[in-house]
This record gives sequence, C-alpha cells and structure tokens, in this order.
Amino acid sequence: MLNGGVGQAGMDRLLEMLAIKNARVLTITQGVIDKGTVLIEGTRIKAVGKDVSIPEGAHIIDGTGKVLTPGLVDAHSHAGLDEEGYGSEGRDYNEATEPATPWLRAIDGINPSEMGLREAAINGVTTICVVPGSANVLGGEGVIIHTYGTVVDEMVVSKDAGLKVAFGENPKRVYQEQKKMPTTRMATAAILRENLVEAANYVNRLEKGEQGSGEAVERDLRMETLVRVLRREIPLRAHAHRADDIMTALRIADEFGVRIVIEHATDGRKVAEQLAKRGVPAIVGPTMSSRSKVELQELSFTTPAALTKAGIKVALTLDHPVIPLKYLPVVAALAVRAGLPEEEAWKAITINPAEILGVGNLIGSIEANKEADLVLWSGDPLDVRSRAEVTIIAGQVVGK
Repeated sequence: MLNGGVGQAGMDRLLEMLAIKNARVLTITQGVIDKGTVLIEGTRIKAVGKDVSIPEGAHIIDGTGKVLTPGLVDAHSHAGLDEEGYGSEGRDYNEATEPATPWLRAIDGINPSEMGLREAAINGVTTICVVPGSANVLGGEGVIIHTYGTVVDEMVVSKDAGLKVAFGENPKRVYQEQKKMPTTRMATAAILRENLVEAANYVNRLEKGEQGSGEAVERDLRMETLVRVLRREIPLRAHAHRADDIMTALRIADEFGVRIVIEHATDGRKVAEQLAKRGVPAIVGPTMSSRSKVELQELSFTTPAALTKAGIKVALTLDHPVIPLKYLPVVAALAVRAGLPEEEAWKAITINPAEILGVGNLIGSIEANKEADLVLWSGDPLDVRSRAEVTIIAGQVVGK
C-alpha cells in the first residue's frame, strides 16, 4: 500500500491526473490559499487555486484540515554517499588520498536504495544536492537529485550542482595525519589557486587548438570540472565555517572571477556585509548539533535571521547524515524561534535552496508548470507533532 492509502491502481492514475483539494496551500511564492486545489498532470503541476476545475476521472486526495507545501529541499547533503547502518563499507564521500580530486563525481558513489534517502522522501524532503565530503581541498562534483527512485540516473534533477571545495580544519586534519600538504590554511588556499591556474592554462591551450593556432589538446578529466567553474557554468561550493575561511573563499572567487556558494557559514554574520555586497548565498547548518570542533564555537540558530536581515539569500542544511534529512522542518522551526520570520524560514527550505542550486524554475514552490513535488502534512509542518501524510515526487506518490 502506498502513502496516503493509494494502491497500485491509484499510482497508475497519478501518472495521468491527480487533484489535491480543500488543503491550506503554502505556495511559497504566491501566498497562502485556504481550501485550495492543486491539479497534477503527469509529472507537472497543471493548475493551482481556489476554483480549479477537476476533470472527470482524476484521482482525488482530500486535504481538508491539512497543509500542502512544496517538497522540501536541502542544498548540502551526503545522503546516498554516506550510507546509514553500513559503517566503513558505506562511506563513499571522501577520497582522502590526495588533496585535489576535482574529477570525482558524487553521482558515481550514490546508492539510491540507501536508508537515509528513503526516509527523507517519506518525510517530505524531495530534493537534495549531494556533494563529496570536506576532507579534500577539491573534493569533486556534486549532483542534484530527487530522494526517491531505484536508478540514480533517473533521480537526477540537474548535474550542474558545482565543485565542492573545503577550507578550515578538515583538510588540515586529514593531511597532517598523512604528513603532506595542506597542514595549514595557507596551503589549502594555495592548492585551490594552483588548480585554478592550471585549469586556466588548460583553457588557453584548448582555445588555441580550437582556433588552429596551437596543437590539439588531449582530454584531461582532472581539468574538465574546473574549466566549467572558470567559465561560470557551475559554482564553487565552499565548505567554510569560520569568518576568515569565508573571506579566503571570497578572495579566491574574486581573483578568478568565479561563482561561489558558502556552505555552513557558521560565522557568516561576522562577514555578512561582504557576502551581501557580492550577492553570495549562504547554506547555513548543521546548527542542531554540538560544537564538536573549534570552528563551530559561534554555532547559533540566530545566524539565518542575521544573514537574511543583511539581504543574503539563505538556505538551511542538515549536512546529512550529521542530522537526518527528515528533521528539516524542525530546524526551520528552531530558526523561527531564534528570530527568522516564518515566511523566510519556509523560503529557506524550499525556494531559496532551489534557486541557489539553479533549479528554482523547476521546484521549490507550488506554481503551474513546475514539477509536481508536493507534501501533504497532517498539520502545520513547523509543529513537531505534524507528519508528512502524502509525499509526491515528480507526480508520483511515494510509499512509506
């Protein structure tokens, strides 16, 4: 039996036409619709409103007394790469053997049947960005996926997630143990610069070869993702907690003219003006955790409110498996308690991460023509007593 009591015959109809009616619809971008209806055709939202006509033969879910929201989005996760319950056998997120591995791709390590992904889906988290870990200065390429499916290639929302890079304690700790660079923050920055310069030189050789003024250049997997960064096709996704690390990340982005997203941003409020004037977004968290290392001394749920007030686009992350994905509404509620306006908290787990990931045209709000990623909750999702009763991902009802 599938979520919400819909059997296999119901599933077949869902792929054609489905209506959710009488729900309190939080569209995120178009306000709140009381006793609203959302009509789904195939994988897309066909119509949203109070007076939507429901075609004969459509499968209907009654949302009376319930709340309908977009599927929740976490823009920084290791789900599927760090498999719950597997120990070392399921740890595929850090290739901690050399500090620069830009040619690695998260998609090649994701187990779509991983427990954390399944649990996320049935609890309303429908889209995540999966990135390598932070052991390396350059960790590899991320991927944006739905949390439900049997083949990871069919779960992909976008492969243009960006290149994971890491500052601060983690690369230092890993390579101090191996007695090689980087053992200092200076070396971390130098390794990133070195790779970007090498990529820039590779681009020059490529362009000369294409113009016939130089020799043909052999394909170099190490360089390809970095070339996309230099051409601003994808951003650097920078693991940075401390304010000085955030500034080093911004300094390097400025030097090379590349796009960047700051992830974790524990000290972000200290450099909020610097982030805001550059238009750099911040993915904040995991905040529902302990101060397990020095760079987490400023950990606080007041950070999302401070950054939002400064004009920075903020998303919340759980850094799964540090905190399981199913608790995304809980951290949003805790951010509200610490001063983040409720409307902004909703944006921080829906449209903001979607836009930061470059897929805001597809997901993150309830609008006609967007992908049908929806969650029907038993009550206010920011109330811990509420539960996801029906999760719909790309028009498909997900089973519990």
